[in-house]
Amino acid sequence: MENRCNLDLDFIPKELKLLLEIMKAENEDVPFLLEKYKNIDWKLFLQLVMHHRVYPVIYSKLKNLNENVIPKSVIKTLYQEYKKNIFQMLGLCREMEQISELFTENSIDVLFLKGPVIAADIYDDISLRTSKDLDILIPINCLQKAEKLLLNCGFEKKVDPYILNEWKWKSHHIVYFHPQRNIQLEIHWRMQPRPWREPSFSELWERRRVSPITTYPVNLLGKEDLFLYLVSHGARHAWFRLRWLLDIDKLLGKGIDFEKTNLLLKKYNNIHIVGQALILASQLLGTPINDKMKTSKVKKSSKELAQMVLFFIKDMLPLETIMSTNDYERYKFSLKTSNLHKIYPILLLFYPTIADAETLRLPKSVHFLYFPFRPFLWAWRTATKHTKS
Repeated sequence: MENRCNLDLDFIPKELKLLLEIMKAENEDVPFLLEKYKNIDWKLFLQLVMHHRVYPVIYSKLKNLNENVIPKSVIKTLYQEYKKNIFQMLGLCREMEQISELFTENSIDVLFLKGPVIAADIYDDISLRTSKDLDILIPINCLQKAEKLLLNCGFEKKVDPYILNEWKWKSHHIVYFHPQRNIQLEIHWRMQPRPWREPSFSELWERRRVSPITTYPVNLLGKEDLFLYLVSHGARHAWFRLRWLLDIDKLLGKGIDFEKTNLLLKKYNNIHIVGQALILASQLLGTPINDKMKTSKVKKSSKELAQMVLFFIKDMLPLETIMSTNDYERYKFSLKTSNLHKIYPILLLFYPTIADAETLRLPKSVHFLYFPFRPFLWAWRTATKHTKS
């Protein structure tokens, strides 16, 4: 069974293999591990560490080694980034507590999806995980109220123009930025984009936990919900950062109730991506996989998905570049197991956009006419574009 899940890692550079080995090794084993790897390109190694956002963990494992084992410049760079991350996470902790207090006092239930709460929960130390912003989940009917509160506090909304509530169907979060405090906040009304199936907010709220790292109560997802959220998030982003895979490794090490998890897997039809995550974690990071997990791991489609993302992990490309490639389009299609998943992008083509409103100005009271007009407006824009060319 295990052999059927073996991935082809021959094309991965030795610097990436070394990084993976360090990530899964105990601290006392790292010096002996480094002796096995000769002629390492330390510049490439550092680039990999920074790209995959694992420098806090790598620094904690390498900081006590002498210059004969690893160049001093490597340790110095890692230390500088590690120190910057500590201040970043402390700042996010402060913001997280303020946002939780603001929303709670205004009767808005809020769940923190990522950030310091996740670092504390699965790493036991907020300095060992990186986060650039805060992601929160609230009920969709509280969006307007939440936005008013944030705008009054100095946040600015970053969103493209839309018509006919297009944002509800084509997105799952809105980004806000505070220019003075340099904080970015993502408000989610869904954990994943449509048409991914997921628990309702009320279900997630019932299973919530309270983080112990702040004075004012801050809520986060239950363990099994957090596991499935991190798996779905990593799969959609092709696991192009190893940080997300390390999250899975650490979370599984904390213990997951796989009887509850398997019920959720069947209900929301994401066994194949959980299998992908388990294969990647076990093959790349040595994550122990017990018998209760193996029902997810051995699916053929899971192994194929795991093999596909190794190229994205290796190449260190920005997400925007990855998502513009044909390889990613093929991968994204392979994630889709239901007919609804496959036809949903086609259905969205018939939903009006701001481009239609700019092509033909209509009063807001008759915006519904953009639905029957959309094919003609699209054809007009295409013909006009070709004529200009």
